[in-house]
Amino acid sequence: MNNLVAALTKKYFPESTQTLVIGAIPVHALAEIYGTPFYAYDRGVLDKKFTELRDALPPRFSIHYSIKANPGSSIVRYFLGRGCGLEIASGGEFARAVAAGCAPKRILFAGPAKTEEELTFVLANGIGEIHMESLGEADRIAKVCRRLHLRARVGIRVNPVGDAEGGAMRMGGRAIQFGVDEETLDEVLDNVLAKPELDLCGIHLFTGTQILDAEVLLRQYDHGLQLARRVSLRVGSPLGTLDFGGGLGIPYFAHETELDLAVLRRGLEILCEQADEDNTFAGTQFIVEPGRFLAAEAGVYVTRVIDIKISRGKKFLIVDGGMNHHLAASGNLGQTIKRNYPIGVLTKLGSAPQEPVEIVGPLCTPLDTMGRSVKVPRVEIGDLIGIFQSGAYAYSASPIGFLSRPAPAEIWIEGPKHSSVPRNERDC
Repeated sequence: MNNLVAALTKKYFPESTQTLVIGAIPVHALAEIYGTPFYAYDRGVLDKKFTELRDALPPRFSIHYSIKANPGSSIVRYFLGRGCGLEIASGGEFARAVAAGCAPKRILFAGPAKTEEELTFVLANGIGEIHMESLGEADRIAKVCRRLHLRARVGIRVNPVGDAEGGAMRMGGRAIQFGVDEETLDEVLDNVLAKPELDLCGIHLFTGTQILDAEVLLRQYDHGLQLARRVSLRVGSPLGTLDFGGGLGIPYFAHETELDLAVLRRGLEILCEQADEDNTFAGTQFIVEPGRFLAAEAGVYVTRVIDIKISRGKKFLIVDGGMNHHLAASGNLGQTIKRNYPIGVLTKLGSAPQEPVEIVGPLCTPLDTMGRSVKVPRVEIGDLIGIFQSGAYAYSASPIGFLSRPAPAEIWIEGPKHSSVPRNERDC
């Protein structure tokens, strides 16, 4: 068992010894009931992650779960039950959010290609805020508002200057499709404030994702505070919302370390003290909208070894699930160089690694490689392989229909209780 798998098992699945126990259920028992492959989502891990984040945020901050990370109904309902709002990026996600029981006013809509149809749908149903990404979008929102005879609450998504960027995937400080460039903010404000159909209530800053350095986040948040002050002074009143975006990361690979929430907490307390002393932030709600940070570690993707073969000196474990279920773990979702997710033999966790193997899926493409040179104990056909950190951007970011293979089950686990997430709920 590699170090990251050992650390994740100790922290989130402490009942495990030789076999992974999720909640209170051995993984082989789940495989017998649901078959393989499947995703298992542990409510206990979600509880731990939410509590960690809530404790790190001052009371002024609210949490909006980013539904794109995992829109499964059980996951969404869990976060709604903890008092979260939701952040969406499409009309389809709005429908999922409402179907899960979210009040429309608790939903924020960001994304670079909002169509008139989507805007009509969400505005007619009372969405809380639309975070606009261009002057063209401002025109489309205003047009829809005139047709519906209503006024839209909007925020401006800002693509900040380069010194505010950071994270594994940069979103700001360069030419990109998201938001309006900070250098053009005054021009955008002129345009938005001239439209009576638009109620400018906030700004949205998003500069990167998968950030593991608390100091990087704090610099971004401080920059967001400066931008909000500038807009508030221009508008002549405090903004209703300041959305700092998501970006909080988790360690996927051996060289990565956890985000230091204690450092983040201390920095945010100072930031909020500054805001409390500034009348331009009177009543302004601060928002974060994490997805991956809250959901990823709660999920394990489980697949079974179907065949074992040797090809020119390399041993291959051929499993019944692959990149069609977990594109990110295969390295085909943004990785320049393939690096292995935390991956282990789930029924031999206590056994010492003996040999390096290639772990490959069932698809007719060499891209379907889930692990390269993974050191594992002696593996037999029928053993269960698990990919950890699979609660976010696994099912939701994968080509599930590739080769018309069956969709994997999704299992919601609460201690000894387990249930399948109905497919029609995910596809609502």
